[in-house]
Amino acid sequence: MSKAIDFYFDFSSPYGYFASTRIDDLAAEYERKVNWHPLLLGAVFKTTGGVPLPMVPLKGEYAYRDFERTARFHGIPFRRPANFPLATQLAARAMLWVREQHGEAKAVEFAKAVYRAYFVDGVNIADTDAIASIAAAQGLDAASVIDGANSAPVKERLKGDVEAAMARGVFGSPFVIVDGEPFWGFDRFDQLEALLKDGKI
Repeated sequence: MSKAIDFYFDFSSPYGYFASTRIDDLAAEYERKVNWHPLLLGAVFKTTGGVPLPMVPLKGEYAYRDFERTARFHGIPFRRPANFPLATQLAARAMLWVREQHGEAKAVEFAKAVYRAYFVDGVNIADTDAIASIAAAQGLDAASVIDGANSAPVKERLKGDVEAAMARGVFGSPFVIVDGEPFWGFDRFDQLEALLKDGKI
């Protein structure tokens, strides 16, 4: 049995969103499973010294142009959110709770719904009511999702997961590790597919 693909992402990452629309189909083509890992880039940036792309002088306006161009090129629905970037702790913890209570498939379904809400519908996913509404639309008990996401064990789990990701060398979103090979960025998916296809690159 081939090893799973580890897919790391932050819910405020446009490139993470683009990757989220492709990773499962790509994995299925090569009979791989995907393990989805929510990440907090804010915590990672404290270690790397990084900042969100739009906040980098000169690079910021290019980044916005590239988000929109990349979406058009790949035929992915995208609308630049009014609030960008924003805190994603609640969304990430909610996904972890959904996984714990309802399994991986439901957690991934929830994650994709959060991404669509933010990057297609312009929903402020840092807002508790917004996450509750997304959860309810997925057939989940909204109050339970919010309570679970705000529980101490889930907060600790996310913190531990982010630390474990960085220990593996994860520093951005999206970040994929498969067969010990790391790939950073949606623009590395052609290389990722080459490895999945041929077993080497």
